[in-house]
Amino acid sequence: MAGNRVGKTQCGAAEMAYHLTGQYPQWWEGKRFDKPVRAWAAGVTNESVRDVVQEKLIGPPSRRAEWGHGLIPKHTLGDFSLSRGTADLIDTISVLHESGGYSMLQFKSYSEGRTKWQGVGLEVCWMDEECPEDLYYEALTRTNETDGTVYITFTPIEGATSVVRMFLQEGIRI
Repeated sequence: MAGNRVGKTQCGAAEMAYHLTGQYPQWWEGKRFDKPVRAWAAGVTNESVRDVVQEKLIGPPSRRAEWGHGLIPKHTLGDFSLSRGTADLIDTISVLHESGGYSMLQFKSYSEGRTKWQGVGLEVCWMDEECPEDLYYEALTRTNETDGTVYITFTPIEGATSVVRMFLQEGIRI
C-alpha cells in the first residue's frame, strides 16, 4: 500500500515473474517455489488487467510479436488461450519454471465477482488495485491448502475501507 505512481505494480509483477519462472534474484528473501505454480494475476476490470497487469508481465497486449518484453522472459512463455469478450486479453498462459515443468498463470478481474473465483487451489495470487473484501478472502482460501501467497498492490484511494483497515488496524502483515 503506497502512493500513486511509485512502482507498486512493477514490484507486484516482478514478484509474480519470480514465482512463475522460479528465477529468483540472489537477494530475494521472500517465499520461494521450487516447482511450477498455479497463479492468478487480477485487477479491477478485464480492460485494466489487459492494459496494466498483462502488459507488465507479458508485453504489449495488441502486439504479440513483442510478447516476452514484459517481466516474464520470452523464452519461458508457453501455450496460451485468449479470453472471450475482451480483445487481446489472455485467459491462461503457461510459463516455463526452472525446475522443468510449466507454471500456469490465469488473468482474473474483480468484475467477474466472487463466484468466478471459487474452486481451485493456487500457490500465488496477485491483486493489482484494492479488491473487494470478499475477493481478498476468496484469494486466501485458494492458497490455504498450498501454503501459498496472496499480495495486493494498491493506493487506498477510497480511504479506510474494510480491506485497508484489515491491514492497518488488525495487524495483518502485507
